[in-house]
Amino acid sequence: MVKNSLELAKLIAKASDDKKARDVVMMNMEGLTTATDYFVVCSASSTTQVRAIADNVEDVLREQEGMEFLRKEGYREAEWVLLDYGDVVLHVFQQDAREYYALEQLWGDADLTTYVPED
Repeated sequence: MVKNSLELAKLIAKASDDKKARDVVMMNMEGLTTATDYFVVCSASSTTQVRAIADNVEDVLREQEGMEFLRKEGYREAEWVLLDYGDVVLHVFQQDAREYYALEQLWGDADLTTYVPED
């Protein structure tokens, strides 16, 4: 069982990376918004990959943690999928959408950590 929001963010980042998400970052949102503690942001090369990443995160959290998302947005279009787990929100973007919405710049005060898979 994950003990805190950072561990949850790392689990979501790993589940994203398992489906070959690119440029996976964890953004510490504590003190910047009351809505969530972390954003996990990543890129995918196609709508199929966007959905595969979102599906894998859903499956991993359900199977390993017994967690269901609170809200899911954008799945049909799969240009930008948001999965809200309360303390952590996952954003899976196609590259053009990620550059357009630029969450890392919009929330520039957030501490940003690049996800590095453990060996």
